[in-house]
Amino acid sequence: MFENLQEKLESAFKTLKGQGKITDINVAATVKEIRRALVDADVSYKVAKDLTDKVRQQAMGQGILTAVSPGQMLVKIMNDELTQLMGSTQQDIKIEGKPAVILVAGLQGSGKTTFTHKLAYFLKNKKKLNPLMVACDVYRPAAMEQLNALGTKIGIPVFMDIENKNPLDIAQKAIDFAKQNNHNVIIVDTAGRLAVDEAMMQEIAGLKKGLNPSETLFVVDSMTGQDAVNTAKAFHDTLQFDGVVLTKLDGDTRGGAALTIRYVVEKPIKFISQGEKEDSLDIFHPDRMANRILGMGDIVSLVEKAQEQFDAKKAAELSKKIAKNKFDFNDFMDQLQQIKKMGNIKDILKMIPGMNQAMKDVDIDENAFKGIEVMIQSMSPKERANPEILDMKRKMRIAKGSGKTMEDLNRFLKQFEQMRKMMKQMQNFKPGRK
Repeated sequence: MFENLQEKLESAFKTLKGQGKITDINVAATVKEIRRALVDADVSYKVAKDLTDKVRQQAMGQGILTAVSPGQMLVKIMNDELTQLMGSTQQDIKIEGKPAVILVAGLQGSGKTTFTHKLAYFLKNKKKLNPLMVACDVYRPAAMEQLNALGTKIGIPVFMDIENKNPLDIAQKAIDFAKQNNHNVIIVDTAGRLAVDEAMMQEIAGLKKGLNPSETLFVVDSMTGQDAVNTAKAFHDTLQFDGVVLTKLDGDTRGGAALTIRYVVEKPIKFISQGEKEDSLDIFHPDRMANRILGMGDIVSLVEKAQEQFDAKKAAELSKKIAKNKFDFNDFMDQLQQIKKMGNIKDILKMIPGMNQAMKDVDIDENAFKGIEVMIQSMSPKERANPEILDMKRKMRIAKGSGKTMEDLNRFLKQFEQMRKMMKQMQNFKPGRK
């Protein structure tokens, strides 16, 4: 996401590289390039102009710091202004009521149903709640079945009334069901249309009035650019929603909608969604997003993702095994699974400061680990636990069973052994020891 904007902003900042000080001339040239980059990224001209006017005003008001170059100074100012534009601070979802009601609205195809099941998964696993999803899209063919299938996949129930064509009646019955079955939050998936129309607005307004939700979320497809902003405004005029959800950010290289929506509707972006998996929903942090846009990485989110997969007991056991040089293929496979759970490998690497440019033209195959997994799975339990017993006969059987060549297997075994040695050295390293 934001790849084109990142590149163009980096190009704009080059105008100040090597400059000894900030002047009217070099700041004006840089700000002009920044404004052009924002407009190209689908940020509205008004928003782009307001933002760059503030950046210019801030830049010209800065004293000269001998330790900071003009280019670095402008990046810092731009980072602060972007953060403020997108809301300054992260906003939590409101869970109030018994049960709490969350109303999900948006156009057809924006990703409402997918988001509904991701939010349910998030509330169950991150907030430790007992959610119930409610299928209130009574128009789209198989909409209810789609939500039910997603619910089955993640082990969260879905309330449906297939013959009922009254969304408010369905939702009110769902509330009664939730009270009887100890569900403390319900998420109502509503119908959308291909474009904003009066019937849809009246229906969603009636749902909000009848349900009095603690949170109304507007789901928008970030790939629709400025149309997303216009749609958000139309919905907000009717609904006065509480927050925005940006979906399909993995497919959008411009990302201007994220910068404009908050400015236009003055409501926080609460979640961003990438991909189809149930765990690919992230809380929106304006400061972290500003860092990403400017190619500065997002180390905080990376650490949080790692911590989610961290098991202190397993880590202690693994540390002991590494110290005794007993790290085996079972341990290696377990580590692979934890890395994969963190998400798309390329997106994870881009969170590391300085890696965005390095990863620009690198194509990482998400199935790259599969070959290694197949080779390990072709080993017997004894072989996985005892890497040193792999002789030629065993290697030939493993290579044949995994559909790999001996060269592939030997390369992996060599890399595994090098990794074991390095891990043992790191385990034995003590700060200050020479």
